[in-house]
Amino acid sequence: MKQKIHAAAGVTAFLIILTFWTLTVLSEALGTPETIALVKSRILMGMFVLIPAMAIAGGFGMAIGRRRKDAPAVAKKKRMPLIAANGLMVLLPAAFFLEARASDGNFDGVFVIVQGIELLAGVLNLTMMGLNIRDGSRMAARRKSQA
Repeated sequence: MKQKIHAAAGVTAFLIILTFWTLTVLSEALGTPETIALVKSRILMGMFVLIPAMAIAGGFGMAIGRRRKDAPAVAKKKRMPLIAANGLMVLLPAAFFLEARASDGNFDGVFVIVQGIELLAGVLNLTMMGLNIRDGSRMAARRKSQA
């Protein structure tokens, strides 16, 4: 049961971040300033789902993998602190900053730079989370084949 909760929370978090990233790119490329501001506002609201999903995935992952020493488990353990740090130190502050600027209609150079940093940090987290999902799927398949 722990594995299913961990997997569901991890995939949920991945899909939320992917949605945030995609909506950001689309709103910046095709939207009006009002659309961009709306997306930034909704991203902050989405944090109320994303942050618990990340915490659940991380907590259950640590409980499941506490004693594991195999390569996929070790790789996942190394990536998780990077994912968390990127989220807490880059993505979350950027989301608040960008929402404040967008709601004021301030799309200056600083907004653009922070937006670029946020998009890069988002791709980095999506990549690392995708690798964790891949490794977790392989570990689960191996566990099923051994049972």
